[in-house]
Amino acid sequence: MTGWLILRWLHLLAMAFFVGGQLMLAAVLVPIARGTDAMRAAARRFGQGTLIAVGVLLVTGMPLAGHYGVWDDGRFQAKLTLVVVVGALVLWHMKRPTNRALDGLIFLGSLAIVYLGVAVSYS
Repeated sequence: MTGWLILRWLHLLAMAFFVGGQLMLAAVLVPIARGTDAMRAAARRFGQGTLIAVGVLLVTGMPLAGHYGVWDDGRFQAKLTLVVVVGALVLWHMKRPTNRALDGLIFLGSLAIVYLGVAVSYS
């Protein structure tokens, strides 16, 4: 296994944690535990894991983009723009955790980021 393959694997693992965790919260935990201490604890714990996942995504994504020469790809630029937008939405959500619209926007933005990442990797 090459170093680049390991970096890509770590990048995909962090992405799966971030997006998969959102899906788990939205589809399973929120419908049965909204407003409870368990929900708040799970969201707090996921938030901590998210910070680690975002760090891994940044640390692995930058060298991967350079190695595969995608910095000038329009889809990659769109992905980076969405990363910034979703990051701002996450910060806003931290200040207003009860705003359900932010939850949806963050999730949809995350799915679009994944879509663009897959599109860039197959070019």
